[in-house]
Amino acid sequence: MRIRVAVAVVSGAVVLSALALPVAAQASERAGASAKLSSFTSKTVHPNDSLGNTKFTHAVINGGKDIVLGTTGTKSVTVTYTATDQNGVALTEAFLWQGTDSSTTAGITGGLGTDADPSCTETATQGVYNCKAVFNIHPATDMKDNGVAGTWKLFLGAWDLYANASYNDDVATAAIKKSSTLTADATPEPVKKGKTITVTGKLARANWSTGKFAGYVSQPVKLQFRKKGSSTYTTLKTVKTNSTGVLKTTTKATVDGYYRYVFAGTATTAASTAPGDFVDVR
Repeated sequence: MRIRVAVAVVSGAVVLSALALPVAAQASERAGASAKLSSFTSKTVHPNDSLGNTKFTHAVINGGKDIVLGTTGTKSVTVTYTATDQNGVALTEAFLWQGTDSSTTAGITGGLGTDADPSCTETATQGVYNCKAVFNIHPATDMKDNGVAGTWKLFLGAWDLYANASYNDDVATAAIKKSSTLTADATPEPVKKGKTITVTGKLARANWSTGKFAGYVSQPVKLQFRKKGSSTYTTLKTVKTNSTGVLKTTTKATVDGYYRYVFAGTATTAASTAPGDFVDVR
């Protein structure tokens, strides 16, 4: 099942915690998902982070790493977790969602579902199951709204063997970030010792609305240098990108070596490092 970000709002008061979907989102569901989700929609209580006897622990999203998306292709994100219920676990459902309050449609800014039900295997300990869910994220269709980059929460729901439902709407968190690119070009090359060289470059990041990379404006980027024969870069200065994401600065050439730009990243955009550009000093 897939809940696309553009239509990831949930009808009624029960929202994600009840796994209810609006009509627009149901059109893109995996076949048969509505019947499974309907058992949650019968609940009339509002979510208070969790409800029911099934407990979810040890959740890990994408191996503990940020989820970095470009503009094309598919990113497969694996989520592992443990579900514990002495009444057994018949089925679990997993969602990634973003927002401030899963009990109101206004509080949800994005949601993603899995294409297939998570797989769960009971361990040697009765009632304890190791589970895995896979989210196949397509930035071109799932992330059209640039406002959804940032922190996302993991929602997990389950049915026990007696058809009792449980959920927790904040089991774990992960950052979904826009991919970034960075270049560096030092000129002239070769250069006389003590003369000025100019290092230009550009920082760009994925724009999910246009499907293209665009210049990242007013961002601090470090200019670094590595002497030929060394493996260590040192920071020379920090430069800010201009209104189109372009970088330009000057420095004195003293010895042969490599110049590069390094961007540390932000809460919504992944870090990136330009390949070192070699300058021969004569």
